[in-house]
Amino acid sequence: MIISTGTASGKSLAYLTPAVASCLDGGTVLYLTPTKALAADQLRGLRELRITQLRAACFDGDTPFEERTWVRQHANYVLTNPDMLHRSILPRHAQWSSFFRRLRMVVVDECHGYRGVFGSHVAQILRRLRRVCARYGSRPTFLLASATASEPGAFGMRLTGLEMDEVTVDASPKGSTTIALWEPPLTELRGEGGAPVRRTATAEAADLLADLVLADVRTLAFVRSRRGAETVALTARAKLADVAFSLSTRHPRPSTPRQPNTAGTTPPKTAPTLNHQPSAADPASTTQPAPPEPALGHQPPSEPAHTAQPTQLETDPALNHQPDTAESAGPAMPEPPRTTNGPFTTEPAASTSGHASTATEPTSESSLTWALPDAPTQPDWTDLPNKIAAYRAGYLAEDRRLLEKALRSGTIMGLATTNALELGVDVSGLDAVLIAGWPGTRASLWQQAGRAGRDGQDALAVLIARDDPLDTYLVHHPQALFGQPVEAIVLDPDNPYVLGPHLCAAAAEIPLTDDDLPIFGTTTSTVLDDLVSQGLLRRRPAGWFWTRRERATDLADIRGGGGAPIQVVESSTGRLLGSVDEPSAHTTVHTGAVYLHQGETFLVELLDLEAGVALVSSAIPDFTTFARDITDISILATQRSHPLGPGTLHFGEVEVTRQVVSYLKRRLQSGEMLGDEPLDLPPRTLRTRAVWWTLPASAVAPLAEAGIDLGGAAHAAEHASIGLLPLFATCDRWDIGGVSTELHADTGLLTVFVYDGHEGGAGFAERGYARAADWLTATREAITSCECERGCPSCIQSPKCGNGNEPLDKRGAVRLLNTLLSSQ
Repeated sequence: MIISTGTASGKSLAYLTPAVASCLDGGTVLYLTPTKALAADQLRGLRELRITQLRAACFDGDTPFEERTWVRQHANYVLTNPDMLHRSILPRHAQWSSFFRRLRMVVVDECHGYRGVFGSHVAQILRRLRRVCARYGSRPTFLLASATASEPGAFGMRLTGLEMDEVTVDASPKGSTTIALWEPPLTELRGEGGAPVRRTATAEAADLLADLVLADVRTLAFVRSRRGAETVALTARAKLADVAFSLSTRHPRPSTPRQPNTAGTTPPKTAPTLNHQPSAADPASTTQPAPPEPALGHQPPSEPAHTAQPTQLETDPALNHQPDTAESAGPAMPEPPRTTNGPFTTEPAASTSGHASTATEPTSESSLTWALPDAPTQPDWTDLPNKIAAYRAGYLAEDRRLLEKALRSGTIMGLATTNALELGVDVSGLDAVLIAGWPGTRASLWQQAGRAGRDGQDALAVLIARDDPLDTYLVHHPQALFGQPVEAIVLDPDNPYVLGPHLCAAAAEIPLTDDDLPIFGTTTSTVLDDLVSQGLLRRRPAGWFWTRRERATDLADIRGGGGAPIQVVESSTGRLLGSVDEPSAHTTVHTGAVYLHQGETFLVELLDLEAGVALVSSAIPDFTTFARDITDISILATQRSHPLGPGTLHFGEVEVTRQVVSYLKRRLQSGEMLGDEPLDLPPRTLRTRAVWWTLPASAVAPLAEAGIDLGGAAHAAEHASIGLLPLFATCDRWDIGGVSTELHADTGLLTVFVYDGHEGGAGFAERGYARAADWLTATREAITSCECERGCPSCIQSPKCGNGNEPLDKRGAVRLLNTLLSSQ
């Protein structure tokens, strides 16, 4: 059974009731969640039931080793994640024999998070789980819960391999949510090729977060990367520190308490007002308006043009950040002082800030105000910055639990977080949610927006556009979000690069037999033959056996791209700061990179790939870094083709060779380009799947005669199409890459490729092939709707481009796409 209904619709109660009943009847329950935070939150709720027969416990990386034995032997409701199931529970199933014999139900919560290559790995882990259960004579019911997903029954069947009933009717009561689409303004700065630079989404999010906290609005700010979450929190805290200093110096606390003013009352703090045209001095000006029909617009994360960047969940290349440093003194009492770009402004400024679309009428004021209470003593403003904190994976478990508790209690009013808090954590009482950049899917958008208003109250959600093609497209085409079904979830359990390692793990758990093959899919026999030929498995009359000394589970890196992680070590002290998956190391901890960890900034002194170590030193640089790479691609096999206008669309297998060659340095506060530093890193080879289109010479000759730079036009079209594919395939832009050329060696024609950034493919390019006409039409519209003249990061430029965004021809890209889509 899969329950696919909206946020806060009662899904937890729907599975909790039969699950607890199973435990009371002597059975056991296994609860799977993508994140530790959600498991800890569910455990808290279970313990609040105060049912003595319910022995619930978490079993994850945060569980102390001395407690794990008790969990295996005594717990009847075990909360864990796919990682622990893969690496610990299934390989040691004999130690869990009593638990598996009595297993009645497997709850797979927030299952829409299992997509792409990660989802494909989880699908195979669940098949291994079914096989182990059968070994101990149990056949548990699988109950899946998800935010609304397209075709949930079909998705549930692909994830578990079982026939699936679906529940999709949502009649739960809800407060209304006002959705605002916020486009940051263009600045006076210029980037590559003189392109205008838009203020960053993280800078806007920091301003908004500070303003909302000052207005006593409990707020979550979702940021796409760990580094970005830290940056937003630090910047917002700095703004509140400035406000606190200004208030404390103008209104110091008296040395002796004043007598209570019994005649006075405490004026309420006003809610924020979100104006259609907030001023530059106050980009976050917002009040929670009465929500009629929402309208919205926004812009997506930056695309990896010319690159594939398979990354772990919650990771993303560093987000640039532009805090506004302007400040102004406030007026004298009785009004509190106002600061520029904060909740207080000395006087209205010219309307030069970002554009926001909302479902409300514009108001006459566009600033947040703060009413000083007529209290016995002046408040202690020095504690104001402590109302904001960051939350992300990588923190100690006790620190994460304290942050969650502080947010629920109101001790913390603003939290900048990665998607670690997107999934189901009960943070009721939130008033507003900020989403810095398109989160990748409509399902994630509504999931994040649904974190606010969970007690049934009205709420505000602000989607802040990043400076790239997809966000720009959505800002100007809100109909692409509203009234549209959420995406079908893409995963490919039959990917041989995913299936092979899990067959080895399954054979190590219990030798494989012919009867097991249907569980793992139709391609199992072929993959098993390959594993035998590689010496990973041995075929015997009784089946297939794992005979190596190594752990078979180490073959499958379910969240990363493969390879041993790179350890990040502080050179002066030897302190281990963290780790980075090996494929991402080339772009995140290369020599010279800026590395952020728990509010501390470091510079990478040396990346030693052979030793698996990145040495860093503490620093406070005024710049951030972006890695750039170059890519070559060759066609291995064409699986499908069909005509598209005068050209041809193809889908097939390719080999991609990618090499990081340099990194950009940009000033932290302004985004100003400071330089392009060369790097010497080895190339990486990837066999994957791609969609590509070609145009014959007869179709492009008129464009060349008209003075169009064909190479620049194809290059621009490739950048923009990478940016728009996540709207049509359930992927993140870091899951895909691209290559374009005026004359490709394998086709002999002008060719544009977009490929999956995961070994063996992940289904994203295939989805692009199926929806090519819609995808490329949206790409053309995204380019034409951008207000720049020659191209900018909002339409055709990419910070990841190894060619320095040269050549690019915006006008030529539109002409080229018009030619390709001429029959549509």
